[in-house]
Amino acid sequence: MIISSGVLDLKVHLVSVTKYRKSVFTAEGLKLIKDSFETVAKKMNFKILEFNGEANHVHAAIEYPPKLSISQIVNHLKSVSSRLYGAAGYQKPHKTALWSPSYFVASVGGAALETLKKFIQGGKSPF
Repeated sequence: MIISSGVLDLKVHLVSVTKYRKSVFTAEGLKLIKDSFETVAKKMNFKILEFNGEANHVHAAIEYPPKLSISQIVNHLKSVSSRLYGAAGYQKPHKTALWSPSYFVASVGGAALETLKKFIQGGKSPF
């Protein structure tokens, strides 16, 4: 990404788990989560480079501009996806919460990004 003061390459690996690590995601549920992540990314002007998930967590590789903080991105991803997941009639692990309040984020870049993409693609996704 080129900005007026330099060239930036900001990428992270996000892992977010369901509340109580309950196994609630089906293939259709994960598709809804992926679509909601992509909708948020488009609105906030960042990119979901890769996405995958299992029954109780999701992985995403994200590229973002410096004007956004990781916490802003994660808060929007989790709140929008939780709201849409419930509105679609899927069962949440807690009456109002889909996600655990915690998450894991690690910065990545360069050759490591290809390794991360392969790791995310190789998950045990039901779809």
